[in-house]
Amino acid sequence: MAWIERNQYLDWLVEWKDKRVIKVVSGVRRCGKSTLFTIFCEHIMKSGVERNQIIDLNFESLDYEHLTNYRVLYDYVNARLDPDRMNYIFLDEIQHVEHFEKAVDSLFIKENVDVYVTGSNAYFMSGELATLLSGRYVELKMLPLSFKEFCTAENNKGIPRNRLFSQYIEKGSFPFISDFQLDEQQTKAYLRDLYNTILLNDVVARIKVTDVPTLENVSKFLLHNIGSKVSLRKIADTLKSNGQSVDVKTVGKYLKGLTESLVLYSAPRYNVRGRQLLSTHGKYYAVDIGLRNALVKGQASDIGHVLENVVYLELLRRGYDVYVGDLDNGEVDFVAIKSNDTLYFQVAATTLEESTLKRELAPFRRITDNYPKMLLTLDELFGTADYGGIQKKNVLDWLLD
Repeated sequence: MAWIERNQYLDWLVEWKDKRVIKVVSGVRRCGKSTLFTIFCEHIMKSGVERNQIIDLNFESLDYEHLTNYRVLYDYVNARLDPDRMNYIFLDEIQHVEHFEKAVDSLFIKENVDVYVTGSNAYFMSGELATLLSGRYVELKMLPLSFKEFCTAENNKGIPRNRLFSQYIEKGSFPFISDFQLDEQQTKAYLRDLYNTILLNDVVARIKVTDVPTLENVSKFLLHNIGSKVSLRKIADTLKSNGQSVDVKTVGKYLKGLTESLVLYSAPRYNVRGRQLLSTHGKYYAVDIGLRNALVKGQASDIGHVLENVVYLELLRRGYDVYVGDLDNGEVDFVAIKSNDTLYFQVAATTLEESTLKRELAPFRRITDNYPKMLLTLDELFGTADYGGIQKKNVLDWLLD
């Protein structure tokens, strides 16, 4: 089987290979972490590492259920180490091992061990593990396929990019769907099964949810309202108006569980003038548009928010922290910050009408600094248009850049 090229992630693993840190890959379930490890193992074997130098365990498999005690896991791996050569240890879905940080730390301190772990949520690298391994690990945050990766899939080569983009936002970006060319019915069944697995294993079980229907309604409210400003009070009031009694504290608990399961991502508000984060009325985006489509019924008018979602995730892939830009009289869709690099983005389906273009450019005019500003749309352009230093670019050009 031909793997989809995920060079950004593979290059990261290659860069950190043999460095004295634990390599952690986190990401939503089925985004491709296990396949990435398989590809990386093939890569290092081509460079001279022998198969018996590699120990790879996937704790989603019942084959390794007996190793979910940290002491048993440590003894199992330790007994199989080659004392005279470097050993490469891959521990996939490590969150299934209770107190796994103790086994990982004990393996890490050995001179001839290079440790790699994955987990399917944001909280497995928190608490005791973060404290115990502080300064000893680097983390790669993995997402489902980018549009550029989606286009490289063997089955998609040669198809016009506009048609591919329609498939990308309709069926979604999980690798399994692209690999096996699932039809619409199969895609929805797969995504609903994935969603239920995430909800039950990564939210309900972890934060001990007793009212699962309310959790599902909070989730679907946020998926339906991607790219819209929301508050805990607004969610609670909406559910109450639909006959469900839920308090703000419970909504907050559920929202935290959903974001830590990585099915939803938060874009906090950021005061552009004051250069500071604001604590209320942020926006939320889905980890995958196809997953959203399988769970909530969208509308034609959603395309602007769908594009926002795609751009938001792409900025995360490119290493930016992403915020909603708060202005004195309005907002800019995204402020993307990486080290000393700041970018501003507006996203719209089209700005061919003069009034729409004027509206989309207006927030940029209120920003007084000189950081780059870009308007992304689906309009077909020959290159890039410029409006007094503000660049307008076709979003597919930008995604494939």
